[in-house]
Amino acid sequence: MTEITTPRITVTAPITLPAATNASAVENMLIETEKLSLYYGSAQALKEISLPIREKLVTAFIGPSGCGKSTLLRCFNRMNDLIDNVRIEGRIKIAGHDIMSRDVDVIELRKRVGMVFQRSNPFPKSIYENIAYALKLQGIKSRSELEGIVETSLRNAALWDEVKDRLHGSALGLSGGQQQRLCIARAIAIRPEIILMDEPASALDPIATSKIEELILDLKKDFTIVIVTHNMQQAARISDYTAFFYIGSLIEYDRTAKIFTNPAQKQTEDYVTGRFG
Repeated sequence: MTEITTPRITVTAPITLPAATNASAVENMLIETEKLSLYYGSAQALKEISLPIREKLVTAFIGPSGCGKSTLLRCFNRMNDLIDNVRIEGRIKIAGHDIMSRDVDVIELRKRVGMVFQRSNPFPKSIYENIAYALKLQGIKSRSELEGIVETSLRNAALWDEVKDRLHGSALGLSGGQQQRLCIARAIAIRPEIILMDEPASALDPIATSKIEELILDLKKDFTIVIVTHNMQQAARISDYTAFFYIGSLIEYDRTAKIFTNPAQKQTEDYVTGRFG
């Protein structure tokens, strides 16, 4: 039997970020992290991450389990604030504003930065109420306005034609793929600028996954999307930029085509070609 060995992976020195090609490329940076480190107690999960994320494009985070992808994603809407014993160093700026500042209203931040989780999590309410509920909390009381936003959100999530005749039926009666698109509709209903997606298709079958991917490509016309995925083909299909992480470090970040065809780091090549991970 041929012995199979796993390549030894070493973390390189700080990466060189892709240069902007023109002035407008610099101006459309929406999210920037500067030497961002995160600790769970004494364990360091992120190590001085410096990363620019461009507006109205899809950026994919790839890397093996436990490398810090989802941890970084949750930094962008400060979901890590909900975890005990977390300490963060460095800066995160959205549109030039430091979101780690003490005077930032976290509730308002989360309206601006929506999130879709790995497993669909619809409320145990009707399809209509899943979207209208947050709108009502924001003070929208007009029935016609609510109905208009619900329809628009479901259309934008490519779900309207499938559910328009059962809006007042339970969201839990939808298929897994429909539930995930409902969660996306719920996220975009309050018109965030940024949508974070943590492996949104990992629990779905290939057909439902394809619909989610088509939806992401359509949504980037209006939203900046950051997606965590373990699916290399998915990252290659839908993202404009890709960041590869390994044990809490950012190894390489560049245009997706370059990451998958001509990466600068051997660690990246080993991962995207399936030699480890």
